[in-house]
Amino acid sequence: MKRVILAGIGALALVSMMGAANAADLPRRQAMPVKAPAFAPVYNWTGFYLGINGGGGWGRSDWSGPAGSTGGFDIDGAVVGGTVGYNWQMNQVVFGLEGDIDWSNIRGSTNAAVCGGSCETKNSWLGTVRGRVGYAFDRFMPYITGGLAVGDIKAELAGAGSTTQTKAGWTLGGGLEFAVAGPWTAKVEYLYADLGKGTCDTCLGGADVKFNTSIVRAGVNYRF
Repeated sequence: MKRVILAGIGALALVSMMGAANAADLPRRQAMPVKAPAFAPVYNWTGFYLGINGGGGWGRSDWSGPAGSTGGFDIDGAVVGGTVGYNWQMNQVVFGLEGDIDWSNIRGSTNAAVCGGSCETKNSWLGTVRGRVGYAFDRFMPYITGGLAVGDIKAELAGAGSTTQTKAGWTLGGGLEFAVAGPWTAKVEYLYADLGKGTCDTCLGGADVKFNTSIVRAGVNYRF
């Protein structure tokens, strides 16, 4: 009986050693490849674009001449027009050049005693050529902008005629542009524009007419 038990133990040990040897010869299971997480590509602002814009403006005008001064009075109205530009992106900094031309209905009048009636200042078109510097947070880009402003200043004195002149001045502002879908972007911006002063030879003995305005407008651009 003892011999049978010893023989059984020996056989069991032999089978265990053979199983361990076979397991050692098996190739190791290769780890499943881990797929890198997918990230959305970073938005690139470089390129040419066309757009439209619209909004409103408000500001101040005043007339002064040999006959006296009207003092400052309010002007306001709507603007709408088109935009063209180009961006260059370097890392997260975006440099751009943008121009626009807007129809304008910014106007205002005063019945100051020196006018002998109504003195009205009106701007019927306004264009800008500006540099832009922005900082891209992927699809969002805040920016500052400034450059040349050009537009007309119309001065009209009731009963004495009117004078219209094209004047050049400056503009400065900032805004936020963001990618909507595909090639479309949208923006909201503020601009301060100062066209300096025009002259009206038939007004107040030859009046200087000052014009400046703040503009808030929204726009939509299509990037090529």
